[in-house]
Amino acid sequence: MSNPEIANSISAAGIVTNYHDVGAGQPVLFIHGSGPGVSAWANWRLVLPECAKHFRAIAPDMVGFGFSERPPGIRYDMETWLRQAVGLLDALNIEQTDLVGNSFGGALALALAIRYPERVRRLVLMGSVGVPFEITPTLDAVWGYTPSLDNMRRLLDVFAYDRSLVNEELAQLRYAESIRPGFQESFAAIFPAPRQRWVDAMASRIEEIKALPHETLVIHGREDQVIPLSNSLTLANLISRSQLHVFGRCGHWTQIEHAARFTRLVTDFLIGQ
Repeated sequence: MSNPEIANSISAAGIVTNYHDVGAGQPVLFIHGSGPGVSAWANWRLVLPECAKHFRAIAPDMVGFGFSERPPGIRYDMETWLRQAVGLLDALNIEQTDLVGNSFGGALALALAIRYPERVRRLVLMGSVGVPFEITPTLDAVWGYTPSLDNMRRLLDVFAYDRSLVNEELAQLRYAESIRPGFQESFAAIFPAPRQRWVDAMASRIEEIKALPHETLVIHGREDQVIPLSNSLTLANLISRSQLHVFGRCGHWTQIEHAARFTRLVTDFLIGQ
């Protein structure tokens, strides 16, 4: 049986990158978060089919995650991920894209918009890292994950507000993904303790965030235990052309817990309504 997480393959800044590419029209680059066993498909599977009705939706596995190449000796940091993201746009001959970043992906989307403002049209930041904050105990536990089914169950339990989403089938699936060959080794190499330094390394400079010219939609779950809601309040206050939407009764998985509403919100914003 084919694995829906594996789609297209292309060299992006020298990294063989697994990416999903569906729909047509204005390109939208979706950048996933950083949980154990994550992939672009795991993050965006409920969103991509609907967005593909309006846009060209592109979702890569960033190096160190999912099914992209893990080159020996690669340095997992913002510079590497930025090179890969821009390299993917170059390889696909995309001069300008809309950007949707989730959590870790939000920090990367923010940095890309700052570094390459002409490559970005509109920006969506969801449950985003990218500003200074004190690491939450939950994020520390997520980044410090060691593979076991019980550990995966515990992590999934704090990702979602609605516990009915966190069933045994999902726990088994994400645990199985986290122990694929090479997955845990790269995951452990990305976020070794002490982990506050990785929060700090992903933060963009306040002055540069304030200078962003892009129309920006900031989204957060009110009950998010992984990334504090204050991050999105800060981003909305700093970015002059921003709007903020807070989903009540929602944890860190806005795009999963409120998939239909999230997709409509993002689609209307990107279309310009």
